[in-house]
Amino acid sequence: GIYNSFESRRGGKLVLSDGETSEGYSFGSDNKNGVKNFGEGEVVFFTGMVGYVEALTDPSYRGQILVLTSPMIGNYGVPSTESKDDVNDPTGLNGLSTFLESDKIHVAGLIVTDYSADFSHWNAVKSLGQWLNESGVPALFGVDTRKLTKKIRD
Repeated sequence: GIYNSFESRRGGKLVLSDGETSEGYSFGSDNKNGVKNFGEGEVVFFTGMVGYVEALTDPSYRGQILVLTSPMIGNYGVPSTESKDDVNDPTGLNGLSTFLESDKIHVAGLIVTDYSADFSHWNAVKSLGQWLNESGVPALFGVDTRKLTKKIRD
């Protein structure tokens, strides 16, 4: 379910350029390009209630640390990343994915309030945490994303 028991999780933090720190708990990869941290990236926010899979694979977020303001993330898991769109791309020449905006995750990191490792959706094949880990993308939960969004918005 949702990770309410933070004691058993690895801690992590996001440090903004002004020195303000947001602490949370890791659920993605903690080893991005051989470095055990987020590295650097512009912190941006996404206010959509659904569509975390699409947001993560959107090339316009390349290299950015994405803050999702929806209160719970992960509950519908991740669909197949191999499935190709045979309706809009019947020849398969364009290589369009059925469920993703592109062929990989483009964000440098992900920040959420609550993360659910247990997922339930008819086309889910893995958890969000598994996908982020496989893709080498660090993520934190337990962060007040509304407060963080207000800060980076202003």
